[in-house]
Amino acid sequence: MSTTDTREARTDAVRALEAQFGELINHFRRILTENANRVSPGMLPGAYKVFTTIVRRESITQSALADDLLVDKGQLSRTVRELEELGLIERAPDPRDRRSSLLSPTVLGLERLSAARLPQEDLLLRNLEDWPVDDIRSLTRLLHALTTGSRP
Repeated sequence: MSTTDTREARTDAVRALEAQFGELINHFRRILTENANRVSPGMLPGAYKVFTTIVRRESITQSALADDLLVDKGQLSRTVRELEELGLIERAPDPRDRRSSLLSPTVLGLERLSAARLPQEDLLLRNLEDWPVDDIRSLTRLLHALTTGSRP
């Protein structure tokens, strides 16, 4: 195979991957919207993303959260306030910096998130039911390498 064929084959493969990522992104947008509504009717996907990031990090300052999500601090403040009012997260003084607060999920928030995720977790388990566990782990490893820009 010539260098041109290799380059064309790689370009075609990357374009096909890009198309599949587009389909995957659309699919996950629907899931995020549905999950957000199951957590709290009318919740926007952006608020759901803030909430799930707080859950994943377990405890995080608002400033670190803004840095992680690359969002406007003013908009984030409004979203955090809404999540607090819904009883999904709580604020506590940061023991390392009393001027700052740590955001953490509440028991109610964790319960609602678990219930909201259940339908798509079951779907993902069903869709991957016939996949060998090693293939699932390989896909996870490859996606991580792609998102971090590292070599698999």
